[in-house]
Amino acid sequence: MGQVGQVGPPVHFLILGGSPLDRRRLAQTHVPETHTAVRLDSGTLPCVRAGDVVLPPSPRAVLVDDIERAFPNAQARGVRLVLTQSTYLVQKWIDRLAPGDRIVATADRDALERDAPEALQARGPWRGFEIIEVINTGVPNTKDTKDTKEREPDHSSVSFVSSVVNTSVDQLLARAFRLADPAERVRLCREAVAIDPESAVAHVALASACRETQDASGAREALDRAATLAPDWEAVHYESAKLWLAADDLPRARDGFARAATLMPSFSAAFSNLGATLGELGETGPALDAFEQAQAHDPDSSTVLNNIGVVSRELGRLDRSEAALRRVVELSPGFVFGHYNLGHTLFLAGRYADALRAYEEGQRLDPEKNRRQGCRLAIVRLANGDIAGAERDLEHISGAAPPEELDDLLLEAYEIAHALKDLQPGLAADPAYGNFLARLGSQIIKSE
Repeated sequence: MGQVGQVGPPVHFLILGGSPLDRRRLAQTHVPETHTAVRLDSGTLPCVRAGDVVLPPSPRAVLVDDIERAFPNAQARGVRLVLTQSTYLVQKWIDRLAPGDRIVATADRDALERDAPEALQARGPWRGFEIIEVINTGVPNTKDTKDTKEREPDHSSVSFVSSVVNTSVDQLLARAFRLADPAERVRLCREAVAIDPESAVAHVALASACRETQDASGAREALDRAATLAPDWEAVHYESAKLWLAADDLPRARDGFARAATLMPSFSAAFSNLGATLGELGETGPALDAFEQAQAHDPDSSTVLNNIGVVSRELGRLDRSEAALRRVVELSPGFVFGHYNLGHTLFLAGRYADALRAYEEGQRLDPEKNRRQGCRLAIVRLANGDIAGAERDLEHISGAAPPEELDDLLLEAYEIAHALKDLQPGLAADPAYGNFLARLGSQIIKSE
């Protein structure tokens, strides 16, 4: 077992800035003389199972130049092979290593920001990396000097083992996932499967490519074969669960995500998806447990924290909900539903002034001005004694919502406004409140 769930000072290094040669030179200085250096090919890294790579005894330093090449993100929106996702792949390699081993990676900042922005946000396994910038000394890089070639750093003081030998299958798959054409991606994945029918990686890759081209039966066939070849590989179960989820088969999706999480306890995305699926199935308590496991390995995921906030609220744990949602708006201030969800929690806690500020900030940031949240803002105004403001908001929404949506919105607003009678005795005594309820009730009758 490697450095699962590592916390504390970073033990790995990510080198950014300068030229590729600058980065490689600086990376070399972070390989201790006591460590055996292993250089991996970033381009084919997603296409090789970490457990299949033979490594020398510890202590080891794994060098990965241009690590951004390991995270191609050319698939159609909404589909991405898990093997190419940095939080999975990097975590898998950290788990593969022993305490005292280290990863020293270099990367082009812009490419990393485009394909794996979580690296620069220190998300998930990346929190174990120290980011080091190449210092510009003012001396021209060799790549900018005429008639010269970049020279590799001097490795004479370090013992290197050979790079991982790439097979034609690895190369085909690496090429396939860099392409923009989904049909060509499927063709190359099928070619890889034909070359090596026993490659679980090739079958998982083919399944993802088939999903991208809406070939669900082809994807299922490929995943079933991968499961036969590698029944204890979490990536197979994770991709299978995603396919079941797309087919709205929630029980089988739940089971797949649970199996992936069991096989790789540091796999935050498996727990996060498990939590979401459990929530859809109404298994609220287990959903919260799964989200908290996801948070343990990706503590700054605003998505995970938002889900913790919502599920905690459903369980009546308002303090836990508020803490999670405040962290959401701190991490992702532009995420409008973070503000709305925080407002809802504060409203249920009876902190109406705080709830109003949260809802108003959500509406201010929301380009779509979500009508349901606008209705809830109106009721929060009512709870704060601003009856005129509540009526103004509801009138605006009534003029914009289609009839079938308006019925549902007004009914929810009426039910909550009516419940305030018992929660806000002072409000209930105000004749304007009674008039507001009457007008809202008559509006519901008219809309029917």
